[in-house]
Amino acid sequence: MSKKNVEDYLTEGIYGTRLPKQEERDYFLGTLRERIVIALTIGQVMTDKGIQILEENMKHYPDAKLLFNGKIASRFLKAEKELANKYNISYTVINNEAVETDIGAVLTYDYAIDKEAIFMNENNEDTPSEEDTDHKEKTGFLSKLKRLF
Repeated sequence: MSKKNVEDYLTEGIYGTRLPKQEERDYFLGTLRERIVIALTIGQVMTDKGIQILEENMKHYPDAKLLFNGKIASRFLKAEKELANKYNISYTVINNEAVETDIGAVLTYDYAIDKEAIFMNENNEDTPSEEDTDHKEKTGFLSKLKRLF
C-alpha cells in the first residue's frame, strides 16, 4: 500500500473519507445495490405505479427500511409512508442536492441480500425487468468476462 502524501490528506480533509463504490451509493440513495429489495424510479413513486409491488415486498421483507429521494414533494410520498407505517417499516428521506439520480424510493437492508431483479418493469408492474438489473455499476472484471461467454 502506498504512503499518503500531503494532497491525499488535504483531499480527505476537504471531502471526507472516500467510501467504496461511492457512485453506486449516490445512485441508490446511500445504499449499495446488493442490499436492495426493490428500487422505484421517481416517476413510479409520483404516479403510485409501484405501490402494489412495494407493498408485496414490505410483506415479504418486514425488517427492511425504506429510503426516499428528498427531491420528491412529500405529497407524492403519502401512500408510501402510510404503507411503511402499516407494516412497521422505518423510512428516511435522503436529501443530497449534489447528486443526480432517477431513483425515487428504495426498500433496503443494512446487509447484502443479492436479489437479482430489483427494478419494476413498466409494462408488467409485478415483474421486475431483466434489462434494468444490468445497471451501469455492473462494469467489473467478472461481468465483462461473463459477457464474453
